[in-house]
Amino acid sequence: MIRLASWIIGSLVVAALAAWLISLPGTLTLEVAGYRMQPRLGAAIFLFMLVALLVIVLWAIIRRIITAPRAIAQRNRQRRHLQGVDALSDAVVALQAGDPARARSLARDAQARLPGNAAAKLLEARADLALGDMPAAREHYRALIASEKTAVAALTGLYDQARAQNREDAALVFARKTLALAPGSAWAADAVFDDLARRGQWAEAVAMVNAEPANNREDRARKRRRQAVIETARAREAENSDPLVALDHASTALKLLPDFVPAALIAARIHINRGETRKAMSLLRRIWRSTGHPDVAALYSHAQPGASAVDRLKRLREIIDVPPPHRSAGTALARAAIDAYDWPLARNALAPFVGPEATQGVASLMAEIEEGQNGDHGKAREWLARAVQAPRDPAWTADGLVSDEWEPVSPVTGRLDAFEWKVPVTLSSRSVATLPAQSSAEAALPLAPAQNPT
Repeated sequence: MIRLASWIIGSLVVAALAAWLISLPGTLTLEVAGYRMQPRLGAAIFLFMLVALLVIVLWAIIRRIITAPRAIAQRNRQRRHLQGVDALSDAVVALQAGDPARARSLARDAQARLPGNAAAKLLEARADLALGDMPAAREHYRALIASEKTAVAALTGLYDQARAQNREDAALVFARKTLALAPGSAWAADAVFDDLARRGQWAEAVAMVNAEPANNREDRARKRRRQAVIETARAREAENSDPLVALDHASTALKLLPDFVPAALIAARIHINRGETRKAMSLLRRIWRSTGHPDVAALYSHAQPGASAVDRLKRLREIIDVPPPHRSAGTALARAAIDAYDWPLARNALAPFVGPEATQGVASLMAEIEEGQNGDHGKAREWLARAVQAPRDPAWTADGLVSDEWEPVSPVTGRLDAFEWKVPVTLSSRSVATLPAQSSAEAALPLAPAQNPT
């Protein structure tokens, strides 16, 4: 309704203006080629406006005719561009959907319609890689390295190709080049760092970790842990050759992670070997209170070299009460009591843990107790049979492997900080067979064997 009223008002205004122009007084004399015209002033103005309008319309038509080829070409280019973009989009979808052949065909179509488009070239190279056409993929990637815009993406593709062909050295070269061009590239930094960790080049590895940015709490915690693991690896490596240097590295690791058991064990062993028994015991007591790790208890009982089994048991009673607060404490105390022939104490230490959920370690220790205290071979065999089906005890585990002691990297994947203290899920042919009742720290101690309580 408002639009109709506006149109009517506008029409009336235009008609009034035209009537006013026509009614203007005066005449205008025009002489053209011997002809004389004397229209009224208003009519002359109206005719002039009409002629101007006709000229404008005529020029627009002529201009449209002149520029028609260029406009047609531009529309064709726009259509080809849109078709190329659609082909590129479909190629991405096809590659993601697991159809690399169609993705490569669409990528080539996109390149034909979008000459010089780097995304289309990268997509074709990625499709070649997915199809297993390694020579074609390599040629595409090498052609893209020359451009600063696509160099990092091309190196990423070459890295993936080298990994797919198990050419680890070549993959590392591409990762290092990428890191030189783009220091913030996460995958390249991880690849170079993993290689340093695999090779045990700890100084370079810790330098990389120190240079990493840490923008939030999680990043800072992750950085501290990696630094602590590397420092512990350096301490482990130097423990026998240079104990003081190893102690410095272990102390640095404990400053980063105060409850890191592997670093604490190394530091405590060095203190023990240097005759600094009190320092070792103080450190082990603190770690035991926070972790309850059986390796810590085993090393604590051996803090005094040459001590008898009875002395080791007395020392362990300083940190473990009866009944023990958890299974690790119970098995550690029972082990020490069995070595000291204190059968009642050993039985009492295991009493809270001999139920249906008894582990292999508990069952094996109970077999020793039955045979050693009562000479009951029948019950001992029952406990041993039960140990076969019992749940496993926690151990240092990484990628399905079980180790006697902590290691900084996985022997399978080379991943740093892969070993965890947990119940192993599966056995492996490389797993180390040890008695479940024997602590790994106790097995690795470079100390005198247990003595009879005489």
